[in-house]
Amino acid sequence: MGHRPESEDCFLYTDHELRLRFRTAKGDVAAVTVIYGDPYWSLPDATGKVTYRYQTQAMTRIGSGETHDYWAVTLTAPFDRIQYVFAASGQDGTTTLFGDRGPREDSEAQRQELGNYFRVPYFHAIDRTRVPAWVSETVWYQIFPERFANGDSTNDPAGTKPWRPADHPGREDYYGGDLQGVLDHLDDLAALGVNGLYFCPVFKASSNHKYDTIDYFEIDPDFGDKALFAKVVAGAHERGMKVMLDAVFNHLGNQSPQWQDVLAKGKESRYVDWFHIRQWPLTPYRDPTKGEGDPQFDTFAFGPGMPKLNTANPEVQDYLLDIATYWLREFDIDAWRLDVANEVDHHFWRRFRQAVTAVKPDCYVLGEVWHSAQPWLNGDEFSGVMNYPFTQQIEDHFLTGKTDAATLEARLFDQLMLYRDQTNQAMLNMLDSHDTPRLLTVAGEDQDKALAALAFTFLQTGAPCIYYGTEMGMSGDNDPDDRKPMDWRKLNGPVWQAVHTLVAFRRAHAAVLGTGTTAYTVTATGLIQVTRQLAETTITGWFNTGEHPVALTAKPALAAGFQAGQLNPKGFVVTVH
Repeated sequence: MGHRPESEDCFLYTDHELRLRFRTAKGDVAAVTVIYGDPYWSLPDATGKVTYRYQTQAMTRIGSGETHDYWAVTLTAPFDRIQYVFAASGQDGTTTLFGDRGPREDSEAQRQELGNYFRVPYFHAIDRTRVPAWVSETVWYQIFPERFANGDSTNDPAGTKPWRPADHPGREDYYGGDLQGVLDHLDDLAALGVNGLYFCPVFKASSNHKYDTIDYFEIDPDFGDKALFAKVVAGAHERGMKVMLDAVFNHLGNQSPQWQDVLAKGKESRYVDWFHIRQWPLTPYRDPTKGEGDPQFDTFAFGPGMPKLNTANPEVQDYLLDIATYWLREFDIDAWRLDVANEVDHHFWRRFRQAVTAVKPDCYVLGEVWHSAQPWLNGDEFSGVMNYPFTQQIEDHFLTGKTDAATLEARLFDQLMLYRDQTNQAMLNMLDSHDTPRLLTVAGEDQDKALAALAFTFLQTGAPCIYYGTEMGMSGDNDPDDRKPMDWRKLNGPVWQAVHTLVAFRRAHAAVLGTGTTAYTVTATGLIQVTRQLAETTITGWFNTGEHPVALTAKPALAAGFQAGQLNPKGFVVTVH
């Protein structure tokens, strides 16, 4: 049994609604009741004995993971304070109290032992800017600017290659993608239906990927200039799209003036404390992965072109916060995606959150964290993270078959239970990105399988994200093959139409799919069922990941591979009631 107060197990969902979760060993407990009341609600009984007056409410088993069952309840308190303890009834009929100081036998004497109650001392009004409401209504589209569209050949770097979508790009190749190309295709993106644009870095840098920043206050000249970027933001906003930029604040590029000053002046540089330098004097970079010895300074991974910033240095913090607020104030962007966020100290991210929400209260702050991210998701740092651990479970079942349907169900629910409900609603759910092989490639070039996985993802809690080219049926292996030039020849083709239909469905049912409850079931016939519910509306999806057709009676609002009451393998049906 387990419960953590003031965490994903105990949180305010609204100003006056407290949501509690309790976990028990899978299959071990038949029922759980929460015993609760005001901490100061003790009254004399008929004999004059002072007795704590509590209430009880049954909890609902909301799902099961690999090793635990999860129970939940929503409580209110007339004076916005509460204390509580759990009573768990085992399959053998015995009942155990579980409180702040551990398990106890369930007796009235123990229920009157107030020291064992968990407490929420006061329901302080929640800061609604922690999770911007608009995020749960957003379908994101990730743009890798150098490969999206070449709208202006006059800014092409030397050696720019012809725009050939079938190419397998090298790491140093340029194809001339730029912001004019994005501006030219905003109507195409609007027609697809997406309403959030997530840009990989656009700031001045040395490489084609721009993760080695030279100047955060300038648009890279390969892409255009600030005036053009302002047109892109304004054009996106006119079409109802939010704009998210990539903040590469873990490291600088080695061509940045700050790092060049350190190389030139050594310990006398004013920027010497901006970085993590281990040994002097600095000589050509030593790569430990090649047996060259330990590096003299910290970098992103072991990349010599990206020296790591010392974000514990207040001067570095102020510099980066000036950048973050500048693009909000001057260009009205809506969100920041934070690169390598888990390698930057928490103190800086707390300052970052305060700074950006002071400028734009509903700014979305998205961290790149590839593992469990609870420390960053307590409301004072990130709104959400890139939800790779969650979507990995979808890939492992739908695309590669590494896990069975029951394992998928359990692992998805375990992932949901790591975070508060409102945090799950702000996670970014993507099946591929510039850092992973493309969806179609992972699916073994099986487009039906890829679309089924995408449809399943679109039914999940959290904001879905499409990587540029998915709607064109593009394939590609790991970096740099996943960064091919966009295949505009397939605009409005059959894959585009299928993705457009998914986007339209998600946006039409944004309230239910964005904030509704989530339940999973694996049926005896081998179907995976996901149910989303909000108020009187229920959306149910059935997905056949087996090898044989399954009979199904349904009136689909969305479907693929469903004919004459038969749901074929790799097919799905979604209903709305």
